[in-house]
Amino acid sequence: MAVHQSRGAHAAYDGRSILESVRRFLVAAITLIATVASAQGPSLTIEEWQPRSTLVVDQHPVRSAKFPVIDVHSHHRSSTTPERLGKIVSEMDELNLRMLVNLSGRYGDRLKSSVDLFVGTHPSRFAVFANLNFGGIGTPGWGERAAKQLAEDVKNGAVGLKFFKNFGMTVKGPDGKRIPVDDPSLEPVWKTCARLKIPVLIHVAEPAEFFKPHDRFNERWLELKIHPNRYRPPDKFPPFETLTAERDRMIGGHPDVNYIVAHFGWHANDLGRLGDLMDKYPNFYTETGAILAELGRQPVSGRKFFIKYQDRVLFGKDSYRASEFPYYWRVFETKDEYFDYYRSYHAHWQMYGLDLPDDVLKKLYYKNALRVIPGLPSEGFPP
Repeated sequence: MAVHQSRGAHAAYDGRSILESVRRFLVAAITLIATVASAQGPSLTIEEWQPRSTLVVDQHPVRSAKFPVIDVHSHHRSSTTPERLGKIVSEMDELNLRMLVNLSGRYGDRLKSSVDLFVGTHPSRFAVFANLNFGGIGTPGWGERAAKQLAEDVKNGAVGLKFFKNFGMTVKGPDGKRIPVDDPSLEPVWKTCARLKIPVLIHVAEPAEFFKPHDRFNERWLELKIHPNRYRPPDKFPPFETLTAERDRMIGGHPDVNYIVAHFGWHANDLGRLGDLMDKYPNFYTETGAILAELGRQPVSGRKFFIKYQDRVLFGKDSYRASEFPYYWRVFETKDEYFDYYRSYHAHWQMYGLDLPDDVLKKLYYKNALRVIPGLPSEGFPP
């Protein structure tokens, strides 16, 4: 019996020894990990991590565009002061930005005020597009009233018509239902655009990733984390493919209207798809606003696209910030490698130059705009 007790006590002692050894090992391991982590620096979130490249390659930043530029996608409030406008013109001179098209002209008296301010003050540097009043859309006679107002706005100085991204997504009729992009109520408006020969710059949908689950596979995860209001959940918004299908039917159904589809139609990540659309619809034009990050990561495919569709792509920037335009010049004009983009949440990759030929650059920068938007003044541009 005594021998039995001795063996049990010995077994219990061995168990306690093993547990104590495991405990000491874990404490030592945790201490080591903490020490290594401390030596490596503080922990960072993905938003905080901004590594500086150690790559050494030739760099050719471009402050001023090689040829004068017409930016067909800009937004400025009618409350802009003449002093602020003068500063913008000075910045434009430094950038070789010859003209800005203000797409936020509105309609009626506000359109008149915008034209008076921008075109009246600097007649060769600004142009203004009108917008539609969607109040009452879906009610009898709305299309005719909207078309009549548009004709009046063109008479008062507007050189085109702009649709904002709310159309197709959140604009609703009197029954509370969404108005689709290809809604028949717009027929009088399209007929007026064709008759007056004015282009329509239309923003349909958002980047496709905004409509997908906000998970670890989403390429726009960081942007949606920083700007959660950009997420387009399926219970509140129509799917991306629904919106683009409506857009394409609208364009195909009105071959006598030139549509400048904003932001590469959100197909800059799939240039093959965009090219197919432009092949199918001769009245499908596009512009480069807010998609430079997509172009800068595909220098080979991007260059081929611009050369093939050189008569159909216009320059656009979207939000006006003078410091950001040189990134566009560098992507379009140089063959630089692996350089920074100006917004990390748009792109977690680096940019490459497309090195576009001069004849393509001239069309992108100003020739296509002068041809597609007939009301623009041509002075100040090379013949």
